[in-house]
Amino acid sequence: MTFSMSKMIPDNTYIRYLPQPSRQHPWGVAVTAGGCSTIAPGTVYPPASRHPLDHRFDWETGRTLEALQVVYIPNGSGRLETAAHGRTRIASGMAFLLHPGEWHRYQPDRRQGWVESWVELTGPTVRALLQSGVFPAASPILRRAQSSGLGEAMEALHLALRQDMAATDPELAALCLRVLAAAARSAEKNDPGDSAIAQKIARGERILAARFHEPVNLEQLARELGVAYSYFRREFKARTGFSPWNYVLHLRLGRARRLLAGGDSKLESVAQAVGFTSGFQLSHAFKRAFGQAPDPWRKNLARTTAR
Repeated sequence: MTFSMSKMIPDNTYIRYLPQPSRQHPWGVAVTAGGCSTIAPGTVYPPASRHPLDHRFDWETGRTLEALQVVYIPNGSGRLETAAHGRTRIASGMAFLLHPGEWHRYQPDRRQGWVESWVELTGPTVRALLQSGVFPAASPILRRAQSSGLGEAMEALHLALRQDMAATDPELAALCLRVLAAAARSAEKNDPGDSAIAQKIARGERILAARFHEPVNLEQLARELGVAYSYFRREFKARTGFSPWNYVLHLRLGRARRLLAGGDSKLESVAQAVGFTSGFQLSHAFKRAFGQAPDPWRKNLARTTAR
């Protein structure tokens, strides 16, 4: 799509389509469309004239999209069906995700109607989140959207779109990230058991971030959190991308790099400051992570900075 269209519709709803961003889009995420609509009871849905051809659909045929759509229903009820998830009832305060390339269809109840607030997002950040499993296609329903702040995040993005802000404006990208973050929070809370372990993992992550320079007993930490160590380790890696120990190591090496880059501190003192038992242990871990031992890395950095 290579055009921009903003269309105001009676009852103060709107739809806007923006140009697709270039592959070099610097912020990693962009909004390509957005809108709000009030669908009154008994109204034919969807109103075909409001969308370009590649976004139109009906209940009988459904459709697929090229980008991720987030659809929030603050009022009313209806139903959603996707290829990966099947058919689901949608109630007031819920949201759902329409994955790129996946067949779907949805509609409000004819007797009740609904209010729909939606945005379409694309870019490398969106693709990375989808590939990492943050938003699994098999679980597109965000049942706690209202309490996660998704509605407020989407309203802020709608306000910017209503003001005809340019597609490349950095503020739009920031608002897109806010929507994605709220959607991720809502996704984590879909299941009460999942919410409980998510909170424990978040607490464990905060504890490790505060204590990374101290001797770490990960089994003791799991006991503090009230979970079995094997379960804690598996869930921690699934949610952060690191095993608990590699997370500690990542923090220690990151801090070591900053200390080494900031002056002529001795390797032993840096090792002690970040939690390694010796300069040799730090040097070994540093070389495995970055391909160079600390001393040549620091010399190379000094030469590069001096140019």
